[in-house]
Amino acid sequence: MKFFKSRNFLLIILFQLVSLCQALAQGNRDFMRETGKINVVVAVLLVIFLGIVWYLIRLERKLTNFERQIKDDHEWTH
Repeated sequence: MKFFKSRNFLLIILFQLVSLCQALAQGNRDFMRETGKINVVVAVLLVIFLGIVWYLIRLERKLTNFERQIKDDHEWTH
């Protein structure tokens, strides 16, 4: 029962945060454009996205190498 109480509590907090963000955004719709910080936000998001893509590509290469090693080891044992 404690799980459901904590889940409900987290959902309430999440909805409050969403409504707060919407209320703040309506008052300052063009704040980021006016101050020129929208470019900084876009740049940071782009760097994060490219970092995630780079990490996934690197991880895929490592997994492919491990799969090849396992396949080669398996062939030598049979």
